[in-house]
Amino acid sequence: MESSSAILEIPGDSFSSSRVVHVSASIVDPTPVSGGGTTLPVTARLRALLPSLSRTGRRIGEAVMANPGGVVELTVSDLAADTETSVGSVVRFCQDLGMRGFGDLKLRLAAETAAQRPTQAPDRADTPAGVLAAVLHSSADALAAAADVIDTDAFTRAADTIGRSEHLLVIGVGTSAPLAQDAAYRLRSIGVLADAPADVHVQHVSARLLRPGAACLAISHTGQTRETLAAVSAARDAGATTVAVTSFDRSPLTELCDHALVAGSPETQHQIEARASRLVHSALLDALHAAVTLNHPDRTHIASDQAAHIIAEHRI
Repeated sequence: MESSSAILEIPGDSFSSSRVVHVSASIVDPTPVSGGGTTLPVTARLRALLPSLSRTGRRIGEAVMANPGGVVELTVSDLAADTETSVGSVVRFCQDLGMRGFGDLKLRLAAETAAQRPTQAPDRADTPAGVLAAVLHSSADALAAAADVIDTDAFTRAADTIGRSEHLLVIGVGTSAPLAQDAAYRLRSIGVLADAPADVHVQHVSARLLRPGAACLAISHTGQTRETLAAVSAARDAGATTVAVTSFDRSPLTELCDHALVAGSPETQHQIEARASRLVHSALLDALHAAVTLNHPDRTHIASDQAAHIIAEHRI
C-alpha cells in the first residue's frame, strides 16, 4: 500500500513550543472509534457527531471541517480566538471526539490532510463538461470515504438480521423514500418478505403490527425525521429488531435502533441537501443486499429464478 508523507511544523500552544514532525499518511491512531476494527478519520467522525454537539462545539467543529489543514497550523489559543470560544472549550471539543487534547487533534488532522487529494466543486464559470467531472469526482470521493467509516461489525449484524427476518418493514420518507422502495423490492426478489409502504400512516401502523422475529429497516439522512422515529419506536414496541441507515452517529434514530449503520458524506455543494449521502446510502443498501444473497444462497437462487421469469413476461 502506497503512503504519502509531509514535513509539517506543528505550532505549540500556550503550554508548549513549536516542533517539526514527519507525518505519514498511513499513520492511524490504533484506538478505533467505531466497531469492526476500523479507525474513523477525524473529519468523518466530526461530521457524524456535529449535530449532537453543543452550540460552542458546533462552532469549533465547523471551523475544523472548513479548513482541517489550516487548523494544523494553529495553537489552541488561536483556534479559540478564531471561533470566539475559549481554550477550555477547544480542549473539551477534542475530548468529545475521543482525543487526548488539541495536540492529538492536530497530529491526526496532519496525517489525514497529507493523504487527501483536493476536491473540486463546480462553480458558475465551469463548462457543462467541467460540472460533470466535478460532480462525478465528488461522488467517487464520497463512496471511497464511506469504506473507511462504516462499522463492519454492525454491518454484519444488520445483514444477519435482515436475512433471518420473518418479515422486513423498510421505511423512509422524503428523499429516503425511493431508497426504501428500491431496497424492499430488491430484497423481496431474493426471498426476503419485505415491504415498504409509501404512506407514513401505513408505515406507522405496519410497524406496530410487526411481531418478534420481524425486522424494521429505517433510512434517514438526519436521523431526526418525526414520522420515521414514530414508526421505529412502534416496531421496537412490537418486539421487532430495528436497523438504521443514517448519516450521523448521535441522533434520535441511532438511539432507538438495535443496529446503526452510519454512512454519510460531506455535502458536495451542488445545492441539493444530502445528495452525496443518498448516494452512499444507496451503495450501503446494495452491500446489504449482496451480503444477504451470499448468506442465503439456496433461498436466493429459488426466489431470483422465479422473479426473473416474472420480469421476462413484461418485456417485449
